[in-house]
Amino acid sequence: MTITLNHTIVPAVDNETAARFFAGIMGLTYSGNVHHFAPVRVNEQLTLDFMTVDDPVGLHLAFDVDPATFDQILARLQAGGVPYGSEPDEPDNGRTDHPLCARGLYFIDDARNLYEVMSPA
Repeated sequence: MTITLNHTIVPAVDNETAARFFAGIMGLTYSGNVHHFAPVRVNEQLTLDFMTVDDPVGLHLAFDVDPATFDQILARLQAGGVPYGSEPDEPDNGRTDHPLCARGLYFIDDARNLYEVMSPA
């Protein structure tokens, strides 16, 4: 059996706000709370379960996307006035010249989760 990541818990200041923010930027669907989680299905194998916690410590989550999806994510960040940047220590420099791929960016949420989006072109 191939090992795949099924889900991970993402710490949040407010789970619903965080799930809506992430889903909105990434072009995904958030359908509402399940128990104390706010799940966002990323693909057929992976769900991010946002959970409200006291004093959340941000995670780093990286995603490979195709060029068209990258363009859509970038457009949503820009339209929403969400800062983004090309370096993890500068997630607000407004650049997409990522050091590991043709185009990439980082953005953060209220819990300081650092999202990385990488495209081959």
